[in-house]
Amino acid sequence: MENRTWFILAGLTDNQRLQLPLLITFFLIYTITFVGNLGLILLILLDSRLHSPMYIFLSNLSLVDFCYSSTVTPKVIAGILTGDKIMSYNACASQMFFFANFANVENYLLVSMAYDRYAAVCKPLHYTTTMTTRVCVSLVIGCYICGFLNASIYTMDALSLSFCESNVVHHFFCDVLAVMIISCSDRHVNELILVYVASFNIFFALILILLSYMFIFTNILKMHSAAGYCKALSTCASHLTAVSIFYGTIIFMYLQPSSRHSMDTDKIASVFYTMVIPMLNPLVYSLRNKDVKNAFTKIVLRSR
Repeated sequence: MENRTWFILAGLTDNQRLQLPLLITFFLIYTITFVGNLGLILLILLDSRLHSPMYIFLSNLSLVDFCYSSTVTPKVIAGILTGDKIMSYNACASQMFFFANFANVENYLLVSMAYDRYAAVCKPLHYTTTMTTRVCVSLVIGCYICGFLNASIYTMDALSLSFCESNVVHHFFCDVLAVMIISCSDRHVNELILVYVASFNIFFALILILLSYMFIFTNILKMHSAAGYCKALSTCASHLTAVSIFYGTIIFMYLQPSSRHSMDTDKIASVFYTMVIPMLNPLVYSLRNKDVKNAFTKIVLRSR
């Protein structure tokens, strides 16, 4: 039994009438993702008022969103344009690794951002000494290390299986679950490893985020100033929105029993978290953030 040297990606649909609308939709989504995330990073770099811990995390979140969208979307667009659905074994392994890497980095960046919001709301007088540049850089580096280690586990877990029968991946990218399903090996242990590791990462992150917000909301309820109450809520609104969207989709995708998995449903959910979420995050943080809007206005006025 020899491993396959290439796979065929089934794509989203075989309906030819839907190919052009999908192409246009994905191209627009990726363009907005590209402009939104890289534009936000550039904005943070150019405006010295945004050189604070919150925006260090936000710029890295934008970078990660752009990177993990770029591991999937360009290949999907190229596949629709050329009709080429073949992906080599090594290319599939690389896509699987980098996607899992950036998704896990985002997972832990959201935790770091929750801690930053906790420090800003609950310990405002000690914020500058708590969230120093050294602390922020250490947290960001830790996020990337966790992402690398987890992606290595997921990828080795999936590719330790043998692929000797079907080589058709019923997905539009090399997702870990979709690749494992077509294996001719006994994958029970591998699926358990995937579920346990993914569950630990997701629920460990969620517990830390919930604890941060428990302290934040407890502190907010003690405030006697309406202005302070509104300001505290506004500093957390964007992060809460991003957390809800990200974890809601991930839990739906990866933490349900394999017997309940429907590949068609998974594909739709995958479009949301591989393409739509990276597009939404910069919009969520930009539209609800006065500092970002002021910095953008300042740069636009300066360019005239």
